[in-house]
Amino acid sequence: MKKTTLVSGLGILAIVGGILIAADHIDAPSSRGTTADIADFYGFEPSEGSDNTVFVVDLQSNVLPDLAYGTFDENVLTEINIDTNNDLVEDLVIQAIPRNGRMYFFGPVAPSQTGLDSEVLVDAPLGDVEISGTTAITETTDNGVQLFAGPRQDAFYFDFFQFNAVIGGMAPGGFKTAEEAEDTFDGANTLSIVLEVPNSLLGATTGMNALGLNVYKAWVTTNSKQ
Repeated sequence: MKKTTLVSGLGILAIVGGILIAADHIDAPSSRGTTADIADFYGFEPSEGSDNTVFVVDLQSNVLPDLAYGTFDENVLTEINIDTNNDLVEDLVIQAIPRNGRMYFFGPVAPSQTGLDSEVLVDAPLGDVEISGTTAITETTDNGVQLFAGPRQDAFYFDFFQFNAVIGGMAPGGFKTAEEAEDTFDGANTLSIVLEVPNSLLGATTGMNALGLNVYKAWVTTNSKQ
């Protein structure tokens, strides 16, 4: 199955010994409101000194609390790209694609090609998991990778409407205090893909961030079938 046309992307460093978070909600017109729109990408060590790394990809769905979350699009391939030699080109990829209520994972392996085009790496199956509903379902593969896919509550506390009022010049008093602010995303969902991966499958960390911590350089892309 060939996947082309890069829809959206978000770069981040997956920190060993800490966490670095970035968010990028609803800003890609061609993918807005679909699971090709990347909301957040997290990478972190699940506990200090752990030999595993957790990757979390939150994909955009309807973000306001009064709107139901959507479903994973079977025409969208989600790909975690990992650079292991500091050249900012993916050396390993982990892929996820939904089919008939399950999320199928492939990798981590070297991609058949780098850049904007991707192919589903059917010769490198990692495992699969039932897409969760109200109850979280996880699977652990034979090589110790834990898998999850399904709705999760949006992790950010953000007064979205006050923010818009401030940047629109409609709030002369500026931002509200922490006690007055309202969490617009309280109770809202994103659709999450989560993996906990033994570092032995990812190789040695080769980068270092501004804090002096060794890191995997990783970013996420979504590709739509064409």
